[in-house]
Amino acid sequence: MKSLHLTLFFLLTHVLFAQSNTVSKKDAQPALRFTVLEIERQNIPYGSEDLFVFEFKNTAKKAAVISNVQTSCGCTAAERPETPIRKGKKGVIKVHYDTKRVGAFTKTITVFSNVGDPIILTIKGSVLTPSDSPVIN
Repeated sequence: MKSLHLTLFFLLTHVLFAQSNTVSKKDAQPALRFTVLEIERQNIPYGSEDLFVFEFKNTAKKAAVISNVQTSCGCTAAERPETPIRKGKKGVIKVHYDTKRVGAFTKTITVFSNVGDPIILTIKGSVLTPSDSPVIN
């Protein structure tokens, strides 16, 4: 009889924990909804001030605070919103790449906030050599 109770206890515990780990489709979507997660540009002029802009909307039930934006290397810098983004409002992450580095590149930007898991953005492209770049007056 004790073994029957023990077996039922473990079975019930397993069922309860299995149900608590399920995620609804609504919960699976990120609270910060970016219009795009990757931007690709080819033939970027050498030394230009090219800017990658990622727009997002806060779909969380509270204001979103972007606590940190981490880039994958020192050749990339990112600007985050300094003030909280209220529920239903939009914000942007601006990313600068050092265009004095010739050739193809792929860099990631990780966005940390108080409304969900980190989100990874990607910039890709290629920078022209100085001789191939258009002359800017």
